Amino acid sequence: MFVLARENTLANNFLAEMRDKEIQKDSMRFRTNIHRLGEIFAYEISKEFNFVQRDVNTPLGVHKSSVFEEQPILVTVLRAGLPFYQGFLSYIDKAESAFIGAYRTGEESKDFVEVALNYMASPDLTNRTLIIADPMLATGRSIVKTYETLHKNGKPGQVFVASIIASQQGVDYVKKHMPDAKLYIGDIDAELTDKAYITPGLGDAGDLAFGPKL
Repeated sequence: MFVLARENTLANNFLAEMRDKEIQKDSMRFRTNIHRLGEIFAYEISKEFNFVQRDVNTPLGVHKSSVFEEQPILVTVLRAGLPFYQGFLSYIDKAESAFIGAYRTGEESKDFVEVALNYMASPDLTNRTLIIADPMLATGRSIVKTYETLHKNGKPGQVFVASIIASQQGVDYVKKHMPDAKLYIGDIDAELTDKAYITPGLGDAGDLAFGPKL
């Protein structure tokens, strides 16, 4: 598992700003930081892709360049995932995309959250490399349910899960139910609240990015 905050890099500045309740008042800044972290994760995850050599014709000759053997498929969970997904797409700009509409419903606790999925748009996933990008990994149930739902369109060959802030409980849940997935996390917090929100976390990423919902 890759955890971005375990090294001191400029990414820690973005993570700190996203957590800061005063800076959070600027929703454009919040979205920009999510986007930036999507770009950083795209770079880090790309190190695990398969590459091939291709002849590239320059104005003065031919150069053998390493390029992706195959483009991955980017998956995001609406709505908080959109700026995170856009960060990935700005770097992996030829990737296909899949979208999931998911939301919490019914009873909520740190041990149980009911998740409803009411929308999916996805290409054929058979043997493809899949990157599921969701900024918050709380209980892990929405990621696992998303992955199970995506199997309707084929079983992928390689799966990455990318989240900006995760709880340890959520990480453990995803590892248990998606043992073949590779996790890329910005930072891991130890606890969940009684309503299954990560603490200290940063709050509701969707509301901070796009405004409060009813």
